[in-house]
Amino acid sequence: QVQLVESGGGLVQAGGSLRLSCAASGRTFGSYAMGWFRQAPGKERECVATINWNGGSTYYEDSVKGRFTISRDNAKNTVYLQMNSLKAEDTAVYYCARRKLRYTDVYTRSLSDYNYWGQGTQVTVSS
Repeated sequence: QVQLVESGGGLVQAGGSLRLSCAASGRTFGSYAMGWFRQAPGKERECVATINWNGGSTYYEDSVKGRFTISRDNAKNTVYLQMNSLKAEDTAVYYCARRKLRYTDVYTRSLSDYNYWGQGTQVTVSS
């Protein structure tokens, strides 16, 4: 069973930065693409960024392009989300998730394509 544990959330002023981390258990972390998702109150969970299994391919949702950076360290079984120039509308619970398929470079932001999820970490941006 894979466990994903997010950390790094908190309260920050608009314009500030946070770095989220997601530590994964198991020996196969480096075989799977990972994604960061977020869910604001009253809204559906949405994909923010994804990264393929070796870090060579990334995707960003339009509203975070140029401000957020997803990366991974397969030696540490960890995926990161660096968030800069934060806005009030970035306030949400942020989740990391692992793709169902191994070694795929096919990008997807569909929640159904991810089968392991962390418990989430709250990010609150004050304006």
